[in-house]
Amino acid sequence: MGYKFSNIDKERVIFSLDIGTRTVIGLVGVCDEKGIFKIIASEIREHEERSMYDGQIHDINGVAKIVKEVKQSLESKIGKELDKVAIAAAGRALKTCRVRVDRDIDIGTEIDKTIIESLEMEAMQKAQELIETNKVIGESKYYCVGYTVVNYYLDDNFIENLEGHRGSKIGVDLLATFLPHVVVDSLYTVMNRVNLEVINITLEPIAAINVAIKKNLRLLNLALVDIGAGTSDIAITKDGTIVAYAMTSIAGDEITEQIAKTYLLDYDAAEKLKINLNKETKHKFTDIVGIEHELTSEEILDSIIETIENLAKEIAKRILEYNDKSPSAVFLIGGGSNIPRLPELLANFLGLPKERVVIRDTSSIENVEGIPEELNGPHAITPIGIAITAIQSKYKDFLEIIVNGKKVKLLNSKRVKVSDVLVLIGYNPRNLIPKRGDNFKCFINGKEKIIKGEIGEPAKIFVNRRPANLEHKLDNGDEIIIEAATKGKKAVPRLYDLVNVNKCVFLNGEKMNLIKKVIVNGKSVDDNVIINENDEIVYDEIKTLFELLAERNINTEENEIFINGNKVSGDCELKNNDEISVEIKKEKDAEKNSGHNTITLKINGEDKVISYEKDSFIFVDIFDYIDFDLSKPMGMLKLEVNGKKAELMQELKNGDIINIYWAK
Repeated sequence: MGYKFSNIDKERVIFSLDIGTRTVIGLVGVCDEKGIFKIIASEIREHEERSMYDGQIHDINGVAKIVKEVKQSLESKIGKELDKVAIAAAGRALKTCRVRVDRDIDIGTEIDKTIIESLEMEAMQKAQELIETNKVIGESKYYCVGYTVVNYYLDDNFIENLEGHRGSKIGVDLLATFLPHVVVDSLYTVMNRVNLEVINITLEPIAAINVAIKKNLRLLNLALVDIGAGTSDIAITKDGTIVAYAMTSIAGDEITEQIAKTYLLDYDAAEKLKINLNKETKHKFTDIVGIEHELTSEEILDSIIETIENLAKEIAKRILEYNDKSPSAVFLIGGGSNIPRLPELLANFLGLPKERVVIRDTSSIENVEGIPEELNGPHAITPIGIAITAIQSKYKDFLEIIVNGKKVKLLNSKRVKVSDVLVLIGYNPRNLIPKRGDNFKCFINGKEKIIKGEIGEPAKIFVNRRPANLEHKLDNGDEIIIEAATKGKKAVPRLYDLVNVNKCVFLNGEKMNLIKKVIVNGKSVDDNVIINENDEIVYDEIKTLFELLAERNINTEENEIFINGNKVSGDCELKNNDEISVEIKKEKDAEKNSGHNTITLKINGEDKVISYEKDSFIFVDIFDYIDFDLSKPMGMLKLEVNGKKAELMQELKNGDIINIYWAK
């Protein structure tokens, strides 16, 4: 092709292999200083036997034989030995698993990124467990190569973003994608047998998208359908990433078989006729009994239209199943995408304009030169994509990461984060979240008192001995050290933490403590002692104004009471540092009535007639006429008039029913 391989920097040479179900396609090219990939040589070989099934290598030796032939053919064309190769794992080998995980959290803790990432890790591990549980006996172990969050939940309600909120329960709905180890392992085994070092490995759908769909289009919801011989593989993209993979077992072979049955042709003749349907308008062929046929492409297509419709219907069904709706557009690649009428039928089943279903071939690829004639078609999208992906990748196919002293290898199908590694090694995500210490319980005046434990320290993550987080991007050889989150301490309160022994008021400027006596487990205590679990604390407290006045034998009839400068006319609850003033009432200017008045009351169930000399009889006057000791409180003092709470300065009337008692 005009290139002198001996003059080319070996590090710029890319050898890519696309190992498909029917064929192996290899190409060699170089990337110049401007980023243009120039193809030097290419080779296509068909498998002699069924060594591959649905993209999975079944016969290692058979595949190695074909790969060796492709490699040797390319070496003879370029006059140089090839020792490094870029490959891709079949997208159809991937499995997806959708899971929902919910977690109870401390309602007092603000939800941060660490909590969210820990929740996502737990969901990914749950998906991993489901994949492993449901896999066929003897299948290889699967590991996660990517995931997408579908929805977040806060207290069982959908929410766009959890960060910054508070609640008692969080949840995540997540779609995770897994690749079996055997797919990669078998590819590496084949490469080792032909003395090729793998310099980059990707996934076939990723390789295809890298050249079939421009970057500025990948934010759209798109479907890429690779129609091969045995399967039609589907990748759904959204927001720049592949969010789902699907497959249908109906593909190009179904069309070939239908042509063979309809016109009595052997498989090879039917395959050739199928390929020529979109190249020629008329076709002459002879069936297996010697009858000659001369038909137009339209006549042949009319005879097999049901099979084409069935293929389109199955692809549409799979897209809708995994995308929940029709995508914005569909791109078709692979040899089977050349089947006439298929794009229009697929658009119809998806409810899309026919212009939205497009066949992508190599003519749409940018920054690639020297594409040979045999690669001018949708079947060559993936092998060119493998080469381009290898050029764009700055990292090796596998990363080797050290986690707490243990080496871990993982596929570099994307920029790998710390969280990806932790999922792979099965790290418990709950160890990332600090735990609250045990609650402390005691009893105060007969009521249970709970003190929550302290919040522990969050997990500490270090990459190469520098502080990092779960989102930190990793490079080959990085070392991760994780110090698990800790559990907080249990509260160890002292007496004064539970009882405010300094609670006081100021009575005419004199400080007066409201807490009178403190008893812990039956013993009087004066010091700020440590309180133990289940200790019982009892204390007396002056809580109301009336209790305070009774304590000091202050008569409200003769005095006016002010709290914080405001005159009060009844009982009220005292607060810490209240300032209480007591002033003697001034004599009234009016002439006092010197005669006697009487009032009939029922006091604590006993009828009582009281004579008094004042103009009116108020509630507090009762205590001058009954035997009720206020100096020795026996509980909460209750004062009632006609079944309602009384005020000390309330005027009484004949027939009022009075109740005065201590409530325990």
